Amino acid sequence: MSDKIKKVNSWLGAVFGDQPVPQFEVNSRTVDILYQLAQSSEARCSDTSLLIEDYKQKTSEYQADAAHLQDVLLQGVGLSGASLSKASADYLSALVDSAMVLGVRDTSLSSFMPAVNNLTSELLEAEKSNRRLERELRVLRKRLGATLVLRGNLQEDIDKTTKSQAVESAKAEERLLNMDFVTAKARELSHRLERSEDRLLSRNMDKSITHQAIMQLSEEVGTLKNEIIPLKKKLEPYMDLSPSPSLAQVKIEEAKRELVALDSKLETKVDFK
Repeated sequence: MSDKIKKVNSWLGAVFGDQPVPQFEVNSRTVDILYQLAQSSEARCSDTSLLIEDYKQKTSEYQADAAHLQDVLLQGVGLSGASLSKASADYLSALVDSAMVLGVRDTSLSSFMPAVNNLTSELLEAEKSNRRLERELRVLRKRLGATLVLRGNLQEDIDKTTKSQAVESAKAEERLLNMDFVTAKARELSHRLERSEDRLLSRNMDKSITHQAIMQLSEEVGTLKNEIIPLKKKLEPYMDLSPSPSLAQVKIEEAKRELVALDSKLETKVDFK
């Protein structure tokens, strides 16, 4: 634990330099985290140092190669950077810039051609990908248009449904009000009927003159009348008979007694008092 704390303190001192190290709670968890950060930082710094050394070595090699090439040009051809014309210097600068853009080691044709081929391949792949993306974009635009149309139709249906629901709600509310009115009116009429019946009972009204009793009596009278009709038809043949007056008189008396009995029964039914 003490070795880790020393390592962390040393790393924090190197990180913050002249600035004071912020206070933090010293416990096993914070020390472990800071220790891991210190190891990761040192590893990255080591990799960076190696990369810097590699770049320095390559720079030295490039400088040596440039000096050698300058000596070759100067001694073999008699050319130097100062002796080049402006157009030649521009061409040389463009060649160097192209080599740097292409990422080649030198400006030879054998280095430029693969780099240009790679760029051409990348350009073709990019164009192919661009065409594919354009096709997908057209498909997406069509889908978007169809979706917008569908959305408009759905919104229109929703608006219609909302209006219809509002109308139906108003109608339902009106029906509820009418039903409440009818219910209240029926309750009021029922109370009035009960009060009327109570008043009639208090006045000792004869139930035989009520509407229901009269309707029942009317039905019974109609039934009796229907019973009298066939009897009258039975008497019709005897009305014109002259022979055997005694027998006819007996039949007539029997029919008269039946009529009298029916008339008495009918009068009894019709009598309301």
